[in-house]
Amino acid sequence: MDRDLQERRLATVREHMDAENRLDFDTVIATFARPRYELMASGRVFDGEDDVRGYFAQSRRVFPDQRNENAVLHATHDGAVVAEFDLLGTHRDTGRAFRSRMVAFFFFDEGGDRITCERVYFDRASIDEQTREPQRD
Repeated sequence: MDRDLQERRLATVREHMDAENRLDFDTVIATFARPRYELMASGRVFDGEDDVRGYFAQSRRVFPDQRNENAVLHATHDGAVVAEFDLLGTHRDTGRAFRSRMVAFFFFDEGGDRITCERVYFDRASIDEQTREPQRD
């Protein structure tokens, strides 16, 4: 893997994650060659700009302050970038916050530095448990 290309890919992922935190979705979209998210815990796929923008709107309605922290990036030998990070947010209806460690794989076309897919692995049950209303006896 060409070191310059690897550094450009890492920079793209940093820009992508920082823009998500700022809710600057135009910049997030610009980090993609073609926008695509695959959320492995739910099996949902958002493919294409309109679909991805819909995902941003839907997820931020539920968790308006959703953000990532403590990101650690790893470049793989075949050109992908793996990001380990904490996802945080506060549920709009319950007011309860969550923190969950996640992993995202960022894929690129051969020789390119724009993302072709972000595949996210997370523990959906942990987020649901942290954000649901406490049960009353």
